[in-house]
Amino acid sequence: MRRALAVACFLPLLIPTAIAHAEAAPDDRQQAFAKAAETYQVPESVLLGVSYLGSRWDSHAGQPSNDAGFGPMHLTDAAAFTGSNHHAEGEEDPRGDETRPLALPSEAPETPEEIPASLRTMEKAAALTGESHETLKTDPAANIRGGAALLADYQKQLGAPLSDDPGQWYGAVARYSGATEYEAAKFFADEVFSVIASGVTRTTDDGQRVTLKPVPDLGKIESWLEKLGLSLPRRDGVECPRSISCEWIPAGYAQLPNNNYGHYDLSDRPNNQKIDYIVIHDMEGYWAPSVRLNQDPKWPGSWHYSVRSSDGHIAQQIKTKDVGWQAGNWYINAKSIGIEHEGFLAEGSTWYTEAMYRTSAKLVRYLAMRHGVPLDRAHIIGHDNVPGTLPTTVRGMHEDPGPFWDWAHYFELMGAPLHQFGGPKSGSIMIRPDFETNKPYFYGCDRKNPSAACPPLPASTVWLRTEPRADAPLVKDIGKHPTGDSLYSVYDHSARATTGQRYAVADRDGDWTAIWYLGQKAWFHNPAANPTAVPSMGLVVTPRPGLKTVPVYGRAYPEQEAYPAGIPYQAVTPLQYTFSEGEKYTLAGPAAAEYYRAVTFDPAPHTVVRGKTKYWQIQFGHRVMFVKADDVRVTFQ
Repeated sequence: MRRALAVACFLPLLIPTAIAHAEAAPDDRQQAFAKAAETYQVPESVLLGVSYLGSRWDSHAGQPSNDAGFGPMHLTDAAAFTGSNHHAEGEEDPRGDETRPLALPSEAPETPEEIPASLRTMEKAAALTGESHETLKTDPAANIRGGAALLADYQKQLGAPLSDDPGQWYGAVARYSGATEYEAAKFFADEVFSVIASGVTRTTDDGQRVTLKPVPDLGKIESWLEKLGLSLPRRDGVECPRSISCEWIPAGYAQLPNNNYGHYDLSDRPNNQKIDYIVIHDMEGYWAPSVRLNQDPKWPGSWHYSVRSSDGHIAQQIKTKDVGWQAGNWYINAKSIGIEHEGFLAEGSTWYTEAMYRTSAKLVRYLAMRHGVPLDRAHIIGHDNVPGTLPTTVRGMHEDPGPFWDWAHYFELMGAPLHQFGGPKSGSIMIRPDFETNKPYFYGCDRKNPSAACPPLPASTVWLRTEPRADAPLVKDIGKHPTGDSLYSVYDHSARATTGQRYAVADRDGDWTAIWYLGQKAWFHNPAANPTAVPSMGLVVTPRPGLKTVPVYGRAYPEQEAYPAGIPYQAVTPLQYTFSEGEKYTLAGPAAAEYYRAVTFDPAPHTVVRGKTKYWQIQFGHRVMFVKADDVRVTFQ
């Protein structure tokens, strides 16, 4: 799925210069909304609400969203859309079980896609306003006028009045979503009206302070929605909260030649295994091609849910009782639910929409409550937090959703904000930079010029260095780079810590904090005036007395004695990292010693092997890993 960038590492001394690149002088975003609303007779609250669901009022420096939308009003340009999908790229076997390895295709299947009308709104906005596509992309005020013109046009086409009453605009707001499904359009409109009712104030990515004042006693005239003639998708017992738009589009499951089958495994979770993780992915592609891939049983990969960017519509494709081939680690796959989000980790510096964040957060909270998954970053994990199973698989593990996923906002939407716990001298911290202002240096956002610096973008990660100074080398990851250095590539997380992750403090020096990370002290800039981490007291592990080093594992498999006759023993193989005496790592909780034996199309022989070995899950690097409980001592700090 991911491409390896054979690019020389940029010198750390150049980074402050790249970060300091001046952004375009901001215009008065609030005034632009007011003027556009007056010009096109759209209630300002409606215009602000619609914009918030698309972009949270950000301009994104003229870069497209993950479904080709531009600017505060998320005007879509078909020219920025491709039918591409990068699921074929990279070395990771998505099933992650060497007892049934999958042959990865050389390239993704061709999936020609007719451009949907929802990806052509910029054309209509240009016709209505007389502005060029380039102006609508790069001038926030023009973009806002384009969105207002579209809303007014949708209102007229419905035969609805250009009223001062926001409730009269419910149908036009629903149509603005671009959804062809009734529930998706309704979800988008309901979320817009929820924002209008509650109000919101925030500072945009280019420094604009924008306020949507709450509108009390807001009514919604939902009858206008009925006039849109939208379809009712199949629900077929989908496992989704009723408040979101969700349909059933089943993934392919079929017997294939040579005793093969694809492309997930039948199971009976949670009756046979508890679900402990929800794994967040991005598709590295667009909605429709990715959904079709999941319907092809010959394709070696699958996931439970697909989330669309423009309106947050969800397709459930595998029942949660069954095991998707999604995370490259069979132990994690057998105990997790995978959710793919339309978009790219970095291509074109694209961004994730508020509509997608909101519907995904509602889904994750629902699934977490249903299966008892803790709402923390040790259990709601990115694909980039999943460990390799063996030393040979560490290097090829995936990196999505990447540094531009806003974990702090995501957890706020789940109703589980990432708060500090403890005082300034706590022995553990949680990574928590301010997403809007944290813009670390990266390269690799442009496929055509992979060595070029990315534009300064809000990010959820911090760089980790060998010493407490800005020009110190990055710490090394011997699994990812056995003989080389970590890279500043957007696709290389070897020397990065991410929002919500908890680490044990190793040292402090002025504005710098060191954490234990992959067997070494890793320093990051953490000034008191603008902290990038917060106290987070909790349990930590250290080697028990008498042990110089402790093995670290990528899976918590049972001991050999637990395997019944006929099921081959799965070796408990340590990874290549060293956990030495004196080091400490945060403890996330116990990990059950289990192996799900499932290598046949017929589920009858499928068996869960359970062992007596006790494991702990720890935050060892960017990825979670496991240690045996008998090897470590647990303390609180």
